[in-house]
Amino acid sequence: MLYLIDTANLEAIKKCCEYYPVAGVTTNPTIVSKENTDFKKLLYSIREIIGADKMLHVQTTAMEAGEILNEAIALKNVVGDNFYLKIPITKEGIKATAMCKDKGFGVTMTAIFTQQQALIAANAGADFVAPYINRLDNIVSDGVHVVEEIVNMFNMYDIKTKILAASFKNVEQVHKVAMTGAGAVTVNPDIFDMLIYHPLTYYAIDDFCKDWETVYGDKLVADLLK
Repeated sequence: MLYLIDTANLEAIKKCCEYYPVAGVTTNPTIVSKENTDFKKLLYSIREIIGADKMLHVQTTAMEAGEILNEAIALKNVVGDNFYLKIPITKEGIKATAMCKDKGFGVTMTAIFTQQQALIAANAGADFVAPYINRLDNIVSDGVHVVEEIVNMFNMYDIKTKILAASFKNVEQVHKVAMTGAGAVTVNPDIFDMLIYHPLTYYAIDDFCKDWETVYGDKLVADLLK
């Protein structure tokens, strides 16, 4: 499964890329606005941090298909390859997806809340569909179940569009989505840290250290192999 970072904070991106197997970065207008900085410079900085091989997903703010395509062209000129334009699913968004794919742009159709939205987006040519897990849970729906049915539909019809699940608030949601076979998730940096956390891990590490110190004191393995 692919793990992406859902943030535009440069320090958070640097940290996650340093420590975790990150496949890319996703942003949206809300995430970008939190940084309150020059948008173009922010995109350049993100690309500089993650390098050319990782994905960068940037969302359109235009609502009309032709304007969405224009934004895709302008963004591609800034961020280069491995760029995916995030387009919210609307009629204009569906139209724009086909137009963007004709021009060779990657497309992530976002703000997905239903199985049929995902299926239509895939048929329009989207490379990724991004269902929102926690937002579905907050309206007494079941985000993981929606993803599971999308996975099943895509497998049933041999659809190559990938599922990039988003909107997570806890590790359990991420785990359950992983068990559906969704293939990719985007999570905020705090959840990244929690994905590897377990108190018993730290208890085990403490035991290792105490047992080692009873024999070798403060010497490290490298010290003893000189």
